[in-house]
Amino acid sequence: MTSGTTHAPAHLLIGHGEHPVIVVHGWVGDHRSFQPLWDDLDRDRFTYAFMDARGYGAARGVEGEFTIAEIGEDVLALADAHGWERFSLIGHSMGAMAVQRVLRTDAGRVRALIGITPVPASGAELDEGAWDLFSRAVDDLDARTTVFTVTSGDRSSPTWVKRIARESFQRLDPMAMAGYLRSHANDGFSDDIAGTQTPVLVLVGEHDPAIQREGMEATYLRWYPNAELDTIANAAHYPMDESPVSLVTTVERFLDKH
Repeated sequence: MTSGTTHAPAHLLIGHGEHPVIVVHGWVGDHRSFQPLWDDLDRDRFTYAFMDARGYGAARGVEGEFTIAEIGEDVLALADAHGWERFSLIGHSMGAMAVQRVLRTDAGRVRALIGITPVPASGAELDEGAWDLFSRAVDDLDARTTVFTVTSGDRSSPTWVKRIARESFQRLDPMAMAGYLRSHANDGFSDDIAGTQTPVLVLVGEHDPAIQREGMEATYLRWYPNAELDTIANAAHYPMDESPVSLVTTVERFLDKH
């Protein structure tokens, strides 16, 4: 694990392949959100960099503005630190919104982009009840647990929900979470990326209560001419945990094409 700095954001490298892939977690996770996939990644064809946003995981304690734009800048800094002129991007939930910032800045460097149960570039649409719950989840474990329960479709083992909520609570800085919550709800930039030719794969969970096909058709598929939409069976908002083999297979098949 590298140290988190402005020039080399904290990240874990897996693989030694010629195709670099930078992966960004969601609002309630860090780089370890993707751990269930690690053993099954094709390390010969790809080099994966699992990045931590400032204030999260190995970057906890790193100062920042804690915005979507800042995550996008750090993604480019990570690529530059490794000398990767071209690379692919994967983002989960909020992380999918963040990696789209790279398209706004330097789309020509991005081979392909994959959004896993992704927040669109227009931002997360949170009604009053959701905003209240997410705001409380910043520093309240019970509310954080409820977030995982609700976003997993209230269909997962309570033991699993409690474990990942507890791990999230231990690894994420509340100030950073509050900043990212405001940013990914308010800092939309869809007008800046509409029409981008980058190949995009949008993956929704079959049982995700919030990120659904209709919303993706109205956003990602409308903005990106080369976008595809697929569904991960037997998953809600966390297919990395819920359907890891299906997810990694779908992801690497798409990356293989580009």
